[in-house]
Amino acid sequence: MSATTSSLEPLFTILSYSYATLETNFYKLPGSSVVARYVKSSHQNDPGRTLLEVFLIIFAIRTLLQSRTRADNSGKHFISFDEKEIDELVDEWTPEPLAAELSPKEQAELASIPVIVGPTGPKPKLSNGKTVLNLASYNFTGLAGNEDIKQSGVETLRKYGLGSCGPPGFYGNQDVHIQLEKDIADFLGTESAILYSQAFSTISSVIPAFCKRGDLIVADRGVNFSIQKGLQISRCTVRWYDHNDLNSLEQVLEAIEKERQKKRSPLTRRFIVTEGIFDHDGAMSDLPKLLKFKYRLILDESISFGSVGRTGRGLTELYNVPADQVDMLVGSVANGLASAGGFCAGTNIVVNHQRINGTSFVFSAAMPALLTVAASEGISILRNTPSILSTLQENIRAVRVILDRVDCISIPSHPASATIHLHVKLPSPMHLSPRVPPPSPSLSSSSSGKPSNPLSPTPREAPQFDAELEEKLLQDVVEEALAQGVLITRAKRLRGQELNDIRPSIRLAISAALNKKDCEKAANVVKAAFVKIVGRQRR
Repeated sequence: MSATTSSLEPLFTILSYSYATLETNFYKLPGSSVVARYVKSSHQNDPGRTLLEVFLIIFAIRTLLQSRTRADNSGKHFISFDEKEIDELVDEWTPEPLAAELSPKEQAELASIPVIVGPTGPKPKLSNGKTVLNLASYNFTGLAGNEDIKQSGVETLRKYGLGSCGPPGFYGNQDVHIQLEKDIADFLGTESAILYSQAFSTISSVIPAFCKRGDLIVADRGVNFSIQKGLQISRCTVRWYDHNDLNSLEQVLEAIEKERQKKRSPLTRRFIVTEGIFDHDGAMSDLPKLLKFKYRLILDESISFGSVGRTGRGLTELYNVPADQVDMLVGSVANGLASAGGFCAGTNIVVNHQRINGTSFVFSAAMPALLTVAASEGISILRNTPSILSTLQENIRAVRVILDRVDCISIPSHPASATIHLHVKLPSPMHLSPRVPPPSPSLSSSSSGKPSNPLSPTPREAPQFDAELEEKLLQDVVEEALAQGVLITRAKRLRGQELNDIRPSIRLAISAALNKKDCEKAANVVKAAFVKIVGRQRR
């Protein structure tokens, strides 16, 4: 026995030395004393738990180290096909379409769209070789195709390349982006401005950046689809007033205050959201009266910026209102400056808040540098050439003088609006049921005098019209005008997705790049097309 013990003594010595070395090195690790105290306590109270934990640790290590796939390399579970069978299977396979097939109506609409060859402008050339007067494109100030802007864009492209390669907060912002933000703020007279890469997503990012659950928004029933999406994303409480009706707005605000006092609710952040010139019908908001209400104002000037005012600064210039009185002034660089993107101007606090909370700013790639420089050049041209806006307004008046007198046309647009919406005017028995009132040009207040429900985006007496018939007639007018050398378009609607069904219309976009004679010629062509198509319908 003593001989066996003597022979194992060196082994015990080695094990004892190894254990002591392991223990010494273990206690040198940070947090090792905590682990040791936990193991000792656990083993003392429940030795079986220690064994279970050791087993789980070994199992976890084994799981991590083993192969994640169990490929069957033997091939016994695979089905073998010869070449003939493979060819037959391929011939029988029918791929699923990526999108639904176009309906006959959609196919006809797609086929009717003219194709412009070369750059767009006031007089573009179509694929059939015909040159037309362009009243379809948003080119209010005539900056599209400007040679100075084109040359600046070429130089910028050679210096910066094409894309921005990232969001503004992540390598996307360049000196030209910062310069354009300064140019916009200085042009409008605000402390600061922030640039978005897409006009549509600008207002739909600005609204949820400031308006959260529990806040209150009072919105016009006629706001565009982008604003509707912003209201939906914000998840705040929304109250609606009748389209461009300040009496209805005042009634809604009074009802909100009475409800707050009755429930003794605390004051929350409150906003009014509307447009300068409405995209749906060209109506214009009365900015001075809107500012009398003690609510924060979010004003979308996507149409009015670059089209009204002495130098195109929008409603603030038209009504001689300091821009800093509008809390959030949103505009379109694409529409007003013939470039791309949008902006929000306001105080430094308003702008800096969006740099970390404006989803489109944070997650979308910045604008290409060449488009940014083009917009800055456009602002410089508007500053130095105020005659552009006077020419634009002269062209608008020339078109309105002709079209306002046509019996079969109704125009809901403001006389100063560069977008002129034309509704077809038909006798009610021709396209409506006798029980249905004649169509209204806009989402106006109820004719019965009763206020609409502010909880609903739909007015009490919604305008009635036959959308399918009117769209067909208007498309015939578009095609007739195109045959006479004038390019116009129907206002496109997202039927079934917008909060209210908007009446079909033809949207004319007047441009300062055309002279008065061209505008009068185009207006007479549109007038003749309406008279011909509507007259044929009446017969």
